[in-house]
Amino acid sequence: MDEKRLSDKMEYDYLIVGAGLFGAVFAHEMTKSGKKCLVIEKRDHIAGNAYTELSENINVHKYGAHIFHTNNKEVWQYINQFADFNRFTNSPVANYKGELYNLPFNMNTFYQMWGVKTPQEAKAKIEEQKAEAKIENPKNLEEQAISLIGKDIYEKLVKGYTEKQWGRKCEDLPAFIIKRLPVRFTFDNNYFNDLYQGIPIGGYTQIVEKMLDGIEVKLNTDFLDDRQKWLDTADKVIFTGMIDEYYDYCYGELEYRGLKFEFETLDMENYQGNAVINYTEAEIPYTRIIEHKHFEGSDSPKTIITKEYPKSWIKGEEAYYPMNDEKNSELFDKYVELSKKEDKVLFGGRLGMYRYFDMWQVIDEALKLVNKLK
Repeated sequence: MDEKRLSDKMEYDYLIVGAGLFGAVFAHEMTKSGKKCLVIEKRDHIAGNAYTELSENINVHKYGAHIFHTNNKEVWQYINQFADFNRFTNSPVANYKGELYNLPFNMNTFYQMWGVKTPQEAKAKIEEQKAEAKIENPKNLEEQAISLIGKDIYEKLVKGYTEKQWGRKCEDLPAFIIKRLPVRFTFDNNYFNDLYQGIPIGGYTQIVEKMLDGIEVKLNTDFLDDRQKWLDTADKVIFTGMIDEYYDYCYGELEYRGLKFEFETLDMENYQGNAVINYTEAEIPYTRIIEHKHFEGSDSPKTIITKEYPKSWIKGEEAYYPMNDEKNSELFDKYVELSKKEDKVLFGGRLGMYRYFDMWQVIDEALKLVNKLK
């Protein structure tokens, strides 16, 4: 039977595996251009890790803080089709053993740390500590951090947090993880340098709902439970799950970090006075507490907080952060070579491309794939 006849038998032009941002943008754009799409999602909800859920009149970020920020005007205009964004500015606070410091590292931080009041004084203090460390060629993350911002800031604000985040000692982590640290000699607590920043008023789930409006979506449906059946439904498959899992881990497992979230509804209006507070000492097991109402200034007599615990990833659990070290990058490259032999399946998103994407990058990658296929 010729290829055209085979294609005519297919029910859909595209099967999109995963209803997160990548899958939703792709399905939306391809449907607009006249293609028939089916989206399947193994969870019981759309929007992937950006999923928000209304509780106590507060949009709760169910998989950790999602703050949209980008310098890409095209992506910013694109996402603004689907929601109005507020002017939220991410200004996290670090708590080290009860001492509070502003992030990113700026003149407020340096004043809180050393009592210095001018950029010249702050630079002199950092240079003095860098000189004392005598590190010329940083061999690991610890040496890299000290060579950038000195010992005090490293020990109080970087070391414990980073070791919790990655589950490894800083001296065992590669230096490239923090090639740069945001250091500002101004009194500016805006964490991101990006021109565009905000939170969608009404949460993220509504955005994906609008993207998928009129498109067939099946929840609680795992592609890998009946791979052949799903492959036979469409001309092309866009797979946004883990690329190594798709290939049955034939070269071995890529490594990830996992997360555990503990939610609490508290009978008070304001628990911590900020959306995000990082806990930087090693003795506290969570990395941060998120207070969701501060993202949108929600009017509620109660508040909802989330404690975020990094953990080892176990196969079958949700994967959050790719471990982009040399070993995993080499393993991923093997899977990429394997994927190049596919004539029907394309991989996208954070898990399919094994990259720690911000939300704008996920959208950008999806639009690039759309344009390539069009």
